[in-house]
Amino acid sequence: MKNKAQSSVEFIILIGAVLFFFSALLLVFSENIGEKSKSNREKEFQELALTIQNELNLAAKTADGYQRTFYLPEKILNYEYLINLTDGSVYMRTVDGKYASAFPAPEVQGQIIKGPNIIRKLDGVVYLNQ
Repeated sequence: MKNKAQSSVEFIILIGAVLFFFSALLLVFSENIGEKSKSNREKEFQELALTIQNELNLAAKTADGYQRTFYLPEKILNYEYLINLTDGSVYMRTVDGKYASAFPAPEVQGQIIKGPNIIRKLDGVVYLNQ
């Protein structure tokens, strides 16, 4: 009888240890996935801001008569964001305020919008959506 009771206690301890290690492993994986998701979101936001900066720089450096349409998505990885041109910078942030970035940009007449944006250069001035 003593052996059966000891085996039962050992079994319960073994199950407890396995559950503890499984829970610890699950926690490590979930933290890793969370960090990768955050890193991916930041990368996507930065790439979009750099794309806009490149479009503005290209228009500023080209000859008069340049015109191009580029598109900005409504959401990035299902996150709402705000974007505008302020004091010679492309400023972008999430609606929840968890991520923001600013990149220098040439002076532009007009504002950037989500969806199609028309950029053109006339008489040495870059116009955006005007």
